[in-house]
Amino acid sequence: MTILHTTLGPKTQADLNSGMILPHEHVFVDLRQPHVPGYAVADTGAVVARMAPYIEQIKALGISALVECTPVGVGRRVDILKAVSQATQFPLVVPTGIYREPWVPGWACAADEDTLHDWMLGELTDDIEHTGVRAAWIKLSAGDDGITAIEANILRAAARAARTTNALIGSHTIRGRVVLDQLDIIEQMGYSAERFVAIHASAEPDFERTLAIAKRGAWIEYDWVGGEPDAPLIARILRLLDAGYADKFLLSHDRGWYDPAQPGGGTPKPYTYLSEVFLPKLRAAGVDAAALHKITHINPFAAFAR
Repeated sequence: MTILHTTLGPKTQADLNSGMILPHEHVFVDLRQPHVPGYAVADTGAVVARMAPYIEQIKALGISALVECTPVGVGRRVDILKAVSQATQFPLVVPTGIYREPWVPGWACAADEDTLHDWMLGELTDDIEHTGVRAAWIKLSAGDDGITAIEANILRAAARAARTTNALIGSHTIRGRVVLDQLDIIEQMGYSAERFVAIHASAEPDFERTLAIAKRGAWIEYDWVGGEPDAPLIARILRLLDAGYADKFLLSHDRGWYDPAQPGGGTPKPYTYLSEVFLPKLRAAGVDAAALHKITHINPFAAFAR
């Protein structure tokens, strides 16, 4: 059976009423580096009070789950995510994995590939930090100038853990040429590019490079909806769909989130723009209802479930 692991336990697509899933959002993030005093420290009740209304908004829109994309290194707090999820009775999908340098914590910089593999595999098969929440997928990153030795070590370990569990690997990678390098490493480790998502793919200015990633079988994710001009983004989406990649395409906002570095958690951005503004624009541009349903309902479950 294909299962999506969430903060409310394993879910089938039927459990989620075959609803819309947002594949790239954040509830809690701290972009300060792990050595900074106060990093990732927040009162759980304050986070719940701040973020629950944003979750209730999307529940009212019929959204059935949200993929929370914060890995180790940028403030992952699964205990807080679980509290928000339980308070709203809304499933969040959380990752194992580690962000890029210089956000890689010291223990991970020093760890060998086997140690990193065992840690990720444990979070994918058991739970994360005794929270009772199992990681659904692996979130990584790589620098714009190329993969560092530490990032490559993390990626190799991730590919091994994913190969055992069929977990998706997603990477915050702005440059498409670096994505192609990541796919080479994943395949060298005996895993498949088809279980990789190129996060922030809309940031790659060379559309032919995006097509090259798609031709390798990877998921293409445009996840700054509402954060970049709609018209050129819609034009690129139409080109991807015309090229036949509706089955491997994801859409989201990269919005939220409670930031403990800011007074009161800062000013989160709602997760509603896609539903309320952008999807109607895609319909007006000629994308039919079946394609939109596939992109927003079927594809996210297919990508993140295992």
